[in-house]
Amino acid sequence: MSTDSVTKVLIPSGALGLGYDRDALARGVAEGPDLIAIDGGSTDSGPHYLGTGTSKYSRSSIKAEWRELMHARAEAGVPLVIGTAGTCGADSAVDWLVDITRDIVAEDKMAVKVAVLKSGQTAEKLCHALNAGRIKPLEPATDLAPETLQSCTNIVALAGAEQIQAALATGADIVIAGRTTDTATIAALPLARGCHAGGAWHGAKIGECGALATTSPNTGTIMISFDSTGFTVTPMGEAARATPYTVSAHMLYENSNPYQLFEPGGHLDVTDAVYTACDTKSVRVTGSTWVPNPTYTVKLEGARSGGFQTVSLALVREPRYVANIREWVADIEEKCVAKARARLTDPFTLELRLIGVDATLGALDVAAQIGSEVGVLGIVTAESDAISREVAKILNPYLLHHPLTEQEEMPTFAFPFSPAEMSRGEIYEFCLNHVLELEDPMEAFALTVQEMTP
Repeated sequence: MSTDSVTKVLIPSGALGLGYDRDALARGVAEGPDLIAIDGGSTDSGPHYLGTGTSKYSRSSIKAEWRELMHARAEAGVPLVIGTAGTCGADSAVDWLVDITRDIVAEDKMAVKVAVLKSGQTAEKLCHALNAGRIKPLEPATDLAPETLQSCTNIVALAGAEQIQAALATGADIVIAGRTTDTATIAALPLARGCHAGGAWHGAKIGECGALATTSPNTGTIMISFDSTGFTVTPMGEAARATPYTVSAHMLYENSNPYQLFEPGGHLDVTDAVYTACDTKSVRVTGSTWVPNPTYTVKLEGARSGGFQTVSLALVREPRYVANIREWVADIEEKCVAKARARLTDPFTLELRLIGVDATLGALDVAAQIGSEVGVLGIVTAESDAISREVAKILNPYLLHHPLTEQEEMPTFAFPFSPAEMSRGEIYEFCLNHVLELEDPMEAFALTVQEMTP
């Protein structure tokens, strides 16, 4: 294959629902892509979405952008692929986007062939795999018991290029995939066409978040052109530019090792990658290497209930209390926990975070500074909603009136709303950091095809 044989993948934005520059998308379509690929989500926003099998983004936003991309696909005459549909990629989230697609088809009088790739896993099948030694821990390694798998409300396996290739092989106009790696939807077609494997995976990593690897991230849309020796990144935004710095730096994004990226079937090594500016807008990358793994594995993600949570927020502006906020909060925590434990037999935890000091990083924030106002966020977690609410109500008078010392006037602080307690309901936690060994890449995935007509 010569470098003249190019596979072009258009990425409208980093995720469906984030928005993008419509003019940039139009330029990309006019450039004649071979595929339009977009991500539907990730674990960035925490375990709630996988735990509940729901989307982070609003239905109206998803529908509006998905409609535009469906029309862009029709204009370009190429497949449209989305991975990790509905933020989390759970089967229910895939069904949610399929329903939205069906609505658009009916409203806009379209006819499309849709391949649906599901990556949901049952605890029963995974328990058999665990007993057979086919589930291995990732670092930091943790023991996995069948009870953990059975406690999950949703478990997904992260599809790679092979599963997306199988979906594209159906001749579908649209591929709606459950949980995939962020790169799989972009790398699949170049790999299937024989493009450079290292370049395919590396270019997919650079393109996963759209224009984030350019000087104008908000424009969203970029084109990645793959060939037999590497790839070229070209942003579609009028003023956006890709530079060797913006492109190479993206290997650091959500990746602990800037030189390696692990995917199903192997890993990418960019140690010897060379980044060259083609002009003032595009960057050419060569020298990336794909290292196959003798065992094909897919990462597992699972979420389970972490109890119920109630939160309270108090605002402190009195200078003396602000200056001594840590001592004040520590005293409240000690007294409130002691009172609640004396009155309740159920287990709970209470955490007080200082907003405006170090609520984001906690003890990791070595340069935290106290300003003129501090918000004190109380977080109560318990095994039932009733207990979390009860402890939060015990906390209430402390946050409103607790003095620094016994020998002073009683202070009054501010609650920004009434009632001061807000129930967050059931919360979720990630509980798997493991891979599943597969003899056949499609073994853990379900692929169906639907013909949608008005």
